[in-house]
Amino acid sequence: MTGRLIAVEGADGSGKSTQARLLADRLGAVLTREPGGTPLGEAIRSMVLDPDGVGPVDRAEALLIAAARAQHVAEVVRPALESGRDVVTDRFIESSVAYQGHGRGLGAEEVAAVSAFATDGLVADLVVVIDVDDETARSRLGGALDRIEQAGDDFRHRVVDAYRAMARSEPERWLVVDGNGSVEEVADRVAVAVAGHFSST
Repeated sequence: MTGRLIAVEGADGSGKSTQARLLADRLGAVLTREPGGTPLGEAIRSMVLDPDGVGPVDRAEALLIAAARAQHVAEVVRPALESGRDVVTDRFIESSVAYQGHGRGLGAEEVAAVSAFATDGLVADLVVVIDVDDETARSRLGGALDRIEQAGDDFRHRVVDAYRAMARSEPERWLVVDGNGSVEEVADRVAVAVAGHFSST
């Protein structure tokens, strides 16, 4: 039996990392993240997100994240799925499409194609996007921002709009969950939505 791959997505400040952890705990799933999840991926994460270093140009950013994803799928995600374990990943392909494809303006189809090559065609069985208002996102981000979090409001709005558009275009594979409210309230919404999705498929 093959496990299920669930990607938890959302713009910066949405609380998606916390919700990914709580969902993995509820499901008894492997929890991992992108960029990261492997030693190589974590090194790439530092290069991409470091606010003080010389950041990569936009295309290099997209390619570095895809390289981290290729390693992540090969070392962590696919072996877990093939062993029958569910996997919850904090970000996956859809982050690249939203952030680099739309946010950076590199093109959704182009970035998706690079990710498809990186994952050898593996896609998430379910994408859960945590959707919050701007004020909530700003309050959750706090003061120390990484390089991508520093990209500004216009960038964030392009990312949010991209997530919402992708969810509308593929409702059978996406769940949009209201991320406003307490951690526990949002976690309950996520759990109910995910259980409902898999009980109907």
